[in-house]
Amino acid sequence: MALKITFLGTCACDFSPRLKTDLRDKLDKDVRRSSSMLINDTLLLDCGTHTINSLDILKIPYEQITDLLITHLHDDHFDVENIKKLALNRHTPLRIWVREDATLPEIPNTQINKMTLFERYLISDNTYATGMMANHDESAFPQHFLIESEKKSIFYGCDGAWLLNKTYYHLHKRHLDVAVFDCTTGDYEGEWRIGEHNGIPMLRVMLPSLKSVEAITDKTKVYFSHLAPSLHKSHDETEKIAHTLGAFVAYDGLCIEA
Repeated sequence: MALKITFLGTCACDFSPRLKTDLRDKLDKDVRRSSSMLINDTLLLDCGTHTINSLDILKIPYEQITDLLITHLHDDHFDVENIKKLALNRHTPLRIWVREDATLPEIPNTQINKMTLFERYLISDNTYATGMMANHDESAFPQHFLIESEKKSIFYGCDGAWLLNKTYYHLHKRHLDVAVFDCTTGDYEGEWRIGEHNGIPMLRVMLPSLKSVEAITDKTKVYFSHLAPSLHKSHDETEKIAHTLGAFVAYDGLCIEA
């Protein structure tokens, strides 16, 4: 059974002012919203600054979403007011999954589930999630996710740079169907953010290495997300670069199947 994946937002935190004016009600490949991804219309990864706006534009009812997985607590990924809107007026509490050492504010009509890194959790409907170590600001309790369902597997790695040792080995021979990588910075060297974000030169090294250990294969759909528009060329130009690496550039509203 195929998994439906919808990119609700694909931006790092350098948001365009146009999001407050002429693009409040429509999506644009070059004016990205805060990074968030939806699986089968029920499992949401991150709810940040613009996630509710993206759901409204795409006409996706909030009540369909049963579970929210949090990559980390920076407000462009974890917006308390937007999560309150997501949890409002539903018959059963919104289940929130977060790293076990994170402390969350009280949010009405939610059920908090703490995750131990590298433990596999049944989320819903034979869908499992594993949180893995992420190379990002530790004070935000970061984690990458491996989502598995019906012999399908998805890696979601926004935010974070490279792959930490245990995460790298956890992905060996996974033969991922979809892999989403942080690509905050563009195709140039001398980037000071390498301790917490990927750039295209880093992904140019990483992808063949991940193929060598069968984490990804020629059949894996690889997407770059969490792009900072101020550090990249246009979407179309960046897409051409990504294609030389066997990858695609995600954009807000993109819907694919795994």
